Amino acid sequence: MAAADLDAVPEPVGAPVDLRERLAQIPQSPGVYRMLDAAGTVLYVGKAKNLKRRVGSYFSRALNQRLVVMVGQIADIEVTVTRTEGEALLLESNLIKSLKPRFNVLLRDDKSYPYIHLSTQDPFPRLAFYRGSRKGPGRFFGPYPSASAVRETLQLLQRLFPVRQCEDSFYRTRSRPCLQYQIKRCTGPCVGLVSEAVYAEDVAYTIKFLDGRTQEVIGELATAMEQAAADLAFERAAVLRDQIATLQRIQERQYVSGEGGDLDIIAAAQEGGVHCVQVFFIRGGRNLGNKAFFPLAPEETDEGTLIAGFLTQFYVDKQIPVELVCSAEPDDLDLLESALAEQAGHRVQIKSRVRAERARWLEMARGNAQVALKSRLGSQAGYARRLTALREALDLPELPRRMECFDISHTLGERTVASCVVFDDAGPRTSDYRRFNIAGIVPGDDYGAMSQVLTRRYTRVKEGEYPVPDLVFIDGGRGQLGAAAQAVEELGLGAILLVGVSKGPDRRPGTEQLWLLGQGTPVILPADSPAMHLVQQIRDEAHRFAITGHRQQRAKVRTASVLEEIAGVGPKRRQQLLRAFGGLRGLARAGVEDIARVAGISRELAARIHDAFHLDTPGP
Repeated sequence: MAAADLDAVPEPVGAPVDLRERLAQIPQSPGVYRMLDAAGTVLYVGKAKNLKRRVGSYFSRALNQRLVVMVGQIADIEVTVTRTEGEALLLESNLIKSLKPRFNVLLRDDKSYPYIHLSTQDPFPRLAFYRGSRKGPGRFFGPYPSASAVRETLQLLQRLFPVRQCEDSFYRTRSRPCLQYQIKRCTGPCVGLVSEAVYAEDVAYTIKFLDGRTQEVIGELATAMEQAAADLAFERAAVLRDQIATLQRIQERQYVSGEGGDLDIIAAAQEGGVHCVQVFFIRGGRNLGNKAFFPLAPEETDEGTLIAGFLTQFYVDKQIPVELVCSAEPDDLDLLESALAEQAGHRVQIKSRVRAERARWLEMARGNAQVALKSRLGSQAGYARRLTALREALDLPELPRRMECFDISHTLGERTVASCVVFDDAGPRTSDYRRFNIAGIVPGDDYGAMSQVLTRRYTRVKEGEYPVPDLVFIDGGRGQLGAAAQAVEELGLGAILLVGVSKGPDRRPGTEQLWLLGQGTPVILPADSPAMHLVQQIRDEAHRFAITGHRQQRAKVRTASVLEEIAGVGPKRRQQLLRAFGGLRGLARAGVEDIARVAGISRELAARIHDAFHLDTPGP
């Protein structure tokens, strides 16, 4: 059975040498990217559904003259990961407005936020973009952070509830319905094709949604969808299902901007002796961007101590907002709040237990701290240091120029998948990653699976399809190592150095044991050893890649709903979820907070449901 390749990602062949390392660390996630010049000035802000693919495309395809000039000035690239493309879109507009990058198309700032206006004084009210005084008749909804956010919301609302958006002068002079009626974006009130009562239902839905009563609207639409299906009106049921899905997409826009005052979000992450603190700046309820810091601290420093030390230094010469939301409660909280309040000249609150919008911001900051940390760990200078330490720890004659690592993944023996990840002297070589679907073994036989994948992989190596590696890691102890050694020996490739990587007695990260053939005792490296950090990075990447492949294979062959595999989701909850989101497709697009709004679904369960639909993304 052939090995599965990684998703295709543009190879940044035209990137300067110092940028290729940065490009290799960008995740395949939705988010916002910023192009910076040598002075640190932001040249361009953009959003992407797949950051790695989008940013890489600047260096792997033909560009227009404006972008050629911009790319020639790029010295660094920063990214902010979001949960959805909708979040990325709104964050992009906020950043463009605040940073005014020279290569972006900039909108004029009229010093007032735009609104949506509904002319409730009319028999057939009109929805429209509005900016200015809100003293006139009708209802005003907002403010929105940008004109593009208003226009996109109006477009989506027009697909949901066909309330007219045409100018009054156009509306009053019609003798026959316009194109909007033909494409089902309007019900034709201009020529009497809809009664005031029916039109008023769409207006009522629109008001409820814009007032924030989204769940109430979704519930009513779900009830109507079920009734339509029961009446065998399947076309009507499909329309209602699509309305529910569109409502969920609009709701995503509120995750990254809202009306919540001024605050900073501070989240910390630690791995391999490196600490990262990510700060998000929220002003006027709008997310204006973020920045990563890498403070020096002992590896055993806990998160609260790290954040306390960071806050005291970071705000020495900066304006302090009234609220700081932290991923952990800092040490000496009361003393720290008093000191910051004295410096700021106003009360300062430091919170670590937050809900709703602040919890979503904090979750985003945590995710970006992890991304920045992994990028730092994968940097060329740090990687070279860890590679040198590994050579010394294993007493190798020279630096390993090609390393491979194998891992096995299955669920109770079902759909076994093996992974092979490759690292060279520059870091992960993702184009050489491979997956293998394992067949013909006793279910759950990890030794047999390991023997099969080594045989298949190194048969190709022997035939010259791939280079011979200098070092091969096997995820497992002496049993897996023995099976791998026998497979390599049978192929006549006995010169390859094999190392088994097993978890320590307490199975904590940093206590891994390295097994070499012929040695009765394992090599145990200190937890803060750069060599151990490299081994962990390679092993974890192999594990991630194997698990992703296993989940994808399992999803292909199972005909039962994904929901049936999640503990705690019984028939009643499955029905509630499908009803709330209009089907599995809508549920798959939903965020954790969306799912948690469904009655009877806790946030922990919502996270498990979200994870079941969002498999790990291949990448470095």
